[in-house]
Amino acid sequence: MKAYKIPEATVMRLSIYSRFLHQLMLEGSETVSSGEIAEGVGVSSAQVRKDLAYFGEFGTRGVGYKVDELYGYIMKILGLDRQWNAIIIGAGKLGSALALYQGFADRGFNIKAVLDINPQIIGARLDGIEVEALGKLAERVKEQAINIGVITVPASVAQEVTDQLIQAGVKAILNFSPRILKVPQDVVLRNVDLSVNLEVLSFNLALNHR
Repeated sequence: MKAYKIPEATVMRLSIYSRFLHQLMLEGSETVSSGEIAEGVGVSSAQVRKDLAYFGEFGTRGVGYKVDELYGYIMKILGLDRQWNAIIIGAGKLGSALALYQGFADRGFNIKAVLDINPQIIGARLDGIEVEALGKLAERVKEQAINIGVITVPASVAQEVTDQLIQAGVKAILNFSPRILKVPQDVVLRNVDLSVNLEVLSFNLALNHR
């Protein structure tokens, strides 16, 4: 099975399924059906079964899935059965908020360094991590075995920062800047444009009022 054959929407739903299953585990549930998962996350039971079928046979007909086993399978599929080290470039309001967000560590993403170019920010501490100068990028990537780069810099310098991350050996980048970035084929890029998501909301709100 090649990863590129798996629809991105399926991967995103797997992440949602894992959160729902974790919630069930906390509530003490031992088994769950595809219908219950579907109802819990807002999709069809056929969609749940189709998404899981990409990765093999799960569950028992007439019984359903063991919650803890399915959770473990999905976490492994998502690569969340291990730890990933990340570096944040840009320690402004967004970058600082991301560095302080405990949810990343809970899912296995460890913020190992935060870099910036603003001398008024460099030296500040964010949950035990000292903000350092951007010039430390290559050194920190190697020293901390960084897997993921998180970009929260202005659009005007986003590509330059991206190039530096790639040159340092980072193979996965999460981009929060409002700029379309160019990366080599062997680098995974995800763009998170908050404005786009707000515009989708505004479209649906306007649609309902037409």
